[in-house]
Amino acid sequence: MAQGRNEGVLQNIDWITVLLYLVMVFMGWSNIYAAVYNEEHQNIMDASQSYGKQLVWIITAFFIALVILIIDGEFFPTFAYPIYGVFILFLLSVFILGTEIKGSRSWIAIGEFRVQPAEFAKFATALALAKFLSNVNLKFDQLKARLIAVTFFIIPPVIIILQKETGTALVFSSFILVLYREGLPGIYLFLGFAFAVICILALVMSPTLLSILIAIGCLVAVFLYKFRLKAIIYAVGAFLIAFATVHSIDYLFENVLEEHQKKRVNVLLGKELDLKGAGYNVHQSKIAIGSGGFIGKGFLNGTQTKYNFVPEQSTDFIFCTVGEEWGFFGSLVVLSMFLFLLLRLIFLAERQRSSFSRIYGYGLACIIFFHLTINIGMTIGLAPVVGIPLPFFSYGGSSLWSFTILLFIFIRLDAYRFQILR
Repeated sequence: MAQGRNEGVLQNIDWITVLLYLVMVFMGWSNIYAAVYNEEHQNIMDASQSYGKQLVWIITAFFIALVILIIDGEFFPTFAYPIYGVFILFLLSVFILGTEIKGSRSWIAIGEFRVQPAEFAKFATALALAKFLSNVNLKFDQLKARLIAVTFFIIPPVIIILQKETGTALVFSSFILVLYREGLPGIYLFLGFAFAVICILALVMSPTLLSILIAIGCLVAVFLYKFRLKAIIYAVGAFLIAFATVHSIDYLFENVLEEHQKKRVNVLLGKELDLKGAGYNVHQSKIAIGSGGFIGKGFLNGTQTKYNFVPEQSTDFIFCTVGEEWGFFGSLVVLSMFLFLLLRLIFLAERQRSSFSRIYGYGLACIIFFHLTINIGMTIGLAPVVGIPLPFFSYGGSSLWSFTILLFIFIRLDAYRFQILR
């Protein structure tokens, strides 16, 4: 049983993380203001503009954070499964109550504001996965336990994909890193990476040539293991799966992906050059970031973003504003802040006295890492444009609320660690 101490919650809060959160949120707000700056609406609190609406989201996010901090620390592990179930139902409600925006039916409109349930499914999944993996009777080396763990973060993205929100669905794959931290053999990560590489190569190479190269690789592996029977069986199985993947990926690409998604992938792989269509966003994004030079053009002086050359400049491509107005130095500062946050979260996760808190902390770090990597990769042309926001910076209430809830649940769990016996 957990034993309480007569210590206030505020005394045990990790204020370094809270301060970092506040700095990043206000930096994001100022960059949203710069991205959509309107001389006729110069007041940053103008609620008719994106930056004014973002202020409303920020204030409500602070209120949510405060509520989370005063909730008892036992609440989250106790109600992890019910919370997960509620948000699965919330996801499903989109099919009835949802509004279609830009081809994606993943939003619920509430007056002038819109809420995206998929964003909130992240923290619910992190809680449920932490609850399952922290079970003292769990034997994670068994296949059944691993399949159940994977099921927790497979259900939400399946529903989200049906809502045509592929980018958000991909975020849930980051939970595989949490399983690795908890004992999943590294071979699974390697196989997953190899599968992804094969899928990409299958889109740019001849299927026959790629199959030959894979066969050679399998033969080399068998040779290194001195032609042992187990190695031969594994090599044959790997080749058959890879062969089937190579010869089916083209069919899946042509018949499963939407037309705009296919164009984005082809542009990323260099198979098409469409600077006025699918490649326009990334092309303008790279121009904006490159034009910032070392120190940038200065606050509100960005021409690429100010004159709407960069689409979605306040949401998915908010980093363009950072690059153009603050240059390489400003971009480095922002990336350093994210790096420090990730390292801080890992440090906090490792000092937890409960496995639930540690696992949840790693889930939070993995989600932020995935968002950061893909979002920055999008803006510089190293990742496909899949509509993933930059945490705490991109415009949007659902994103800000989601990351605030994710972060402050962990801050609350960390503050509660002194009341837990090992």
